[in-house]
Amino acid sequence: MEKAIWIELRNVVGALRDVSDVIVRHNGNIWHIEQIGEGESVYLYLEITGIENFDKLISDLERLDVVLSVILIPTFYRVYGKRVIVIGGGAQVAEVAKGAISEADRHNIRGEKISVDTIPLVGEKEIAEAVRAVARLPRAKILILAGSLMGGEITEAVREIKEKGILVVSLNMAGSVPDVADLVVSDPIQAGVMAVMAIADTAKFDIEKQRGKRY
Repeated sequence: MEKAIWIELRNVVGALRDVSDVIVRHNGNIWHIEQIGEGESVYLYLEITGIENFDKLISDLERLDVVLSVILIPTFYRVYGKRVIVIGGGAQVAEVAKGAISEADRHNIRGEKISVDTIPLVGEKEIAEAVRAVARLPRAKILILAGSLMGGEITEAVREIKEKGILVVSLNMAGSVPDVADLVVSDPIQAGVMAVMAIADTAKFDIEKQRGKRY
């Protein structure tokens, strides 16, 4: 999907319904939606499939009283690409991010689009919640867990997101998380590098051949 719609509309009851009605009349299916802002007007980001004539769709949307403006924009996937998520202790997260960003730069120069998101966290409950949320993040493909001890509820969360298609790389740490990760890497910089290679189309790295190994 290459294109999305960016709509500024009045923040009133029924505005989203009116926009959806127009999209349905064009046989469109809303693939992804986000609302940004607050106040008297807000913005909608919409990725829509099934539209044959975007110009006509935009024209019909502009006729709505609730719509202030509509433009066609590139999708987040086209702009930011696949997402690498790094969660864990601050110092280790920083080192993992260094490796991931350096490797992503190599692939993005060759036309790939890979972005890196990080959040330093402590506490079993907090990290487990963040791990589960990765499966709900748009475009997230792989998670790197960076810490010295992770297990318990975090391990269960890792199992859950793996079932939803998220790859998981873990630093070689104490606890049960390394036992359920797809790949375990001791060096944090190398962990970041290998995670990016695992999802890059321009890399010759097959995670299936490395699954369950420790480096």
